[in-house]
Amino acid sequence: MLRNIARNANRLGNSIVYSTCKPRQSLTTKRFNMSNNLKKPAIGPSQKVAHFERDVWSIFTPLAVETKAINLGQGFMNFNPPDFVQEAANQAIHDVGSNQYSHPRGRPRLRQALAKSYSPLFGRQLDPESEVIVTAGANEGMFATFAAFLDEGDEVICMEPFFDQYISNITMNGGVPVYVPLRAPAKAATENISSHEWKLDINELRSKITKRTRMIVINTPHNPIGKVFDEEELIAIGDVAEEHNLIILSDEVYDRLYYEPAKQVRIATLKNFWDRTITVGSGGKSYAATGWRVGWLIGPNELIQYSLAAHTRVVFCVNSPCQEALAIGLEKSQDLPYFQDQIKAYTKKRQILSAVFDELGLPYTVPDGSYFILVNTTNVQFPNNYEFPDILESRAKDFKMCYWLAKEIGVVAIPPSEFYSKENRNLAEDFARFAFCKSDDVLEDAVVALRKLAPYIKK
Repeated sequence: MLRNIARNANRLGNSIVYSTCKPRQSLTTKRFNMSNNLKKPAIGPSQKVAHFERDVWSIFTPLAVETKAINLGQGFMNFNPPDFVQEAANQAIHDVGSNQYSHPRGRPRLRQALAKSYSPLFGRQLDPESEVIVTAGANEGMFATFAAFLDEGDEVICMEPFFDQYISNITMNGGVPVYVPLRAPAKAATENISSHEWKLDINELRSKITKRTRMIVINTPHNPIGKVFDEEELIAIGDVAEEHNLIILSDEVYDRLYYEPAKQVRIATLKNFWDRTITVGSGGKSYAATGWRVGWLIGPNELIQYSLAAHTRVVFCVNSPCQEALAIGLEKSQDLPYFQDQIKAYTKKRQILSAVFDELGLPYTVPDGSYFILVNTTNVQFPNNYEFPDILESRAKDFKMCYWLAKEIGVVAIPPSEFYSKENRNLAEDFARFAFCKSDDVLEDAVVALRKLAPYIKK
């Protein structure tokens, strides 16, 4: 059905091409003269990385430390995994086998736990031996998948805003990202909207398909919008993929975190889309353990065997103790209401943070999933003569807004234009992304700080 990962390529290999020398001139003399006349090439980076700009994290994470601002920027938790997962990690550290190499597919106990947990959610019995792979975080799983299926110049459809790592993962594997935006309604500038109101124009998506298109990336629940794609939307996307014989990479790292009345729908469960879909999951997002770097891929063996081949060459295997701990976590979550309680806790966190924007009269997108709120900052006015560092001059205006928020208000948010192509950054320049994956007391402190915005809001 799909092209094989192995491709023929024309390469020079180790062959040597000799040029004709002048009569009576030895090769040794010629080489000596060349070394004297030619400058050595400068040492520099590969073009795969030379074009990278300084990313948003290297600007705002140090700024949070410098200003001692409350960091609602990067989506990491300031609280520990649940006790039963921490205890499982402690036990694993003391087990000899759990401190050694794991199979590249992942430790058997974790693959079995994933298959048991996810089989009902996928509506099929997953084979832990051939349809589940454990990866070094969701990001490495996606990198391995792009490595598995992309040749030089192959195109990948990415919906804007996107998780920024998609782009480097694609380009470092020779691919070309092609962008199609999710668009907010005009009223987002004046009133609260649901994340579901951000829409993909399926005809615009279809117009981006070329003979080089290889994959479509979906993210649901979505970062940073919080959109949970419904069945109708997913079928429309899947139909385009089926029509053009494309692979679907479905990033579902927030799959356990959605809010009523939204319901998580998996594209791999619809029609015949299982056959072309690789689904990405994350132990870090599900169990507040982002630093453990344990993720997974679920999909048909006909596809993920190639992701496995790349994954084996990229990292070989994933850290063993944390795999064991997450296996136990998943096993216990079958009997404990852990995920249900987590949704309740995050629903409260969402309410704590969103209430201050209601109080200030700043419109925002109400997320149906994940743990981010996009706030419209059109009516926030910082002083015209405020001094910003030079590095922000080439960025969209949301960078300046978020810099000023950190320095003067004491709360770090992330400018979402980082998650857009340069051509479409204007679509995000009136928003700021706030993460509420923090303890309630930190969110309440952020509310107090954000009230200082009131004098800067035009009525």
